[in-house]
Amino acid sequence: MKFDELGLEENLLKAIKRSGFEEATPIQAQTIPLVLAGIDVIGQAQTGTGKTAAFGLPILQHVDVKDPHIQAIVISPTRELAIQTQEELFRLGKDKRAKVQVVYGGADIRRQINLLKHVPQILVGTPGRLLDHIKRKTVDLSHVKMLVLDEADEMLDMGFLEDIEAIIKQTPDKRQTLLFSATMPKAILNIGEKFMHEPQVVKIKAKQLTTDLVDQYFVRAKDYEKFDIMTRILDVQAPELTIVFGRTKRRVDELSKGLEARGYNAAGIHGDLTQQRRMSILKRFKEGKLDILVATDVAARGLDISGVTHVYNYDIPQDPESYVHRIGRTGRAGHHGVSVTFVTPNEMEYLRVIEALTKKRMEPLRPPTAKEAFIGQLSSALTDIKTLVEKTDVEKYADQANELLEQYDAVEIAAALLNEMTKDDASQVPVKITPERPLPRRKGSKKKFYGKSKGSGKFRHNDRHGRDKYDRDRKHQAKKRSYTMRSKKD
Repeated sequence: MKFDELGLEENLLKAIKRSGFEEATPIQAQTIPLVLAGIDVIGQAQTGTGKTAAFGLPILQHVDVKDPHIQAIVISPTRELAIQTQEELFRLGKDKRAKVQVVYGGADIRRQINLLKHVPQILVGTPGRLLDHIKRKTVDLSHVKMLVLDEADEMLDMGFLEDIEAIIKQTPDKRQTLLFSATMPKAILNIGEKFMHEPQVVKIKAKQLTTDLVDQYFVRAKDYEKFDIMTRILDVQAPELTIVFGRTKRRVDELSKGLEARGYNAAGIHGDLTQQRRMSILKRFKEGKLDILVATDVAARGLDISGVTHVYNYDIPQDPESYVHRIGRTGRAGHHGVSVTFVTPNEMEYLRVIEALTKKRMEPLRPPTAKEAFIGQLSSALTDIKTLVEKTDVEKYADQANELLEQYDAVEIAAALLNEMTKDDASQVPVKITPERPLPRRKGSKKKFYGKSKGSGKFRHNDRHGRDKYDRDRKHQAKKRSYTMRSKKD
């Protein structure tokens, strides 16, 4: 379904088009009309299905930019998701000039307080930091008309139920509430019963996770080996249109510059680029004027680009659903696709979790040798030369061509052309890619990359969960110690 069929304002449709979105995803097509009509919604959908736009677009449409109060609040489980949500809402609401602010733990609260003095219409935040601001009276939720609980099951897993209830109680009873979750445990349904008014349930069936049209491979390599191996694979596989996924903005910048240095037609996109620069790169890629697009998950989210033949996961994703979303860029419309995932030795557990989720094993791929890469380059160059010859007006250059043949042997001329159209071995052009810290080792359930370890009541702390979770862990342990000491005294 097209976005212009969903009843959205013209300024939002302009922002959607500028962001590169083409058709609404199922969760967007079903949710947006309900939210615009003022109905409470419980949405069940996996990560990477377009949930942010599903609730963000109707919120932006309902927001009154002349009203100097917080009118909508989005509660997110982690700082990363909160930042991503704020960035996307800002992009979509740019033409409407809606003010969107984000607050999260681990950042300077004084700076956030100063920013909150310019009261935003939409506030995105993690539970712990939102409660901090409520207690400091730097946030007033008494005018909130719309409340969103994003990835509610993850927030419950992290122990935020009490915080969420405390935040909800600060908002008016007459408000619209939207809840999104990948799973629907009883605790989530209880929230729906307690805080929502006759909610409509929108359930998006898990689509076929990976298609048989995509050949899925993995390469086991140390971090410092990955770039050289990837460029050799590019030479051997000779992809037509490629997306390379990197975990961080720095990674994307270094990969795109490194690929350019080695003669590949590549460019990178991430959240720090201006919208104009980002759209210019995407336009070139869609038109086939750019061979390799390097991107973060956030920058590539929601883009509908046809004709992608290969996807390279330079960094294995931390979230298994992100893998499905990444490789879904290829193997479309009956066309064949290839995905290659680079895995460091201590990240192999993540690979197994992805295989368990997709119910499909990835085939190991042996890194090509320098000789194999060179043969691949020659094969690609021969194809390009054949195309070049076919479209060349021979008569126009016949005299000059004959002069060259008088001075040089035909083999020498052909060899010079092949030399010009092939690149040096990867190791001949030094490229520095800053090592990234490997993903934390997993323990316990294979259902998630995070959560409780088996046999332990402690939550594992990693960067994905952010400072809010870390603070919660410390409070929990402090209470536990206090209780133990009291018991011993008694």
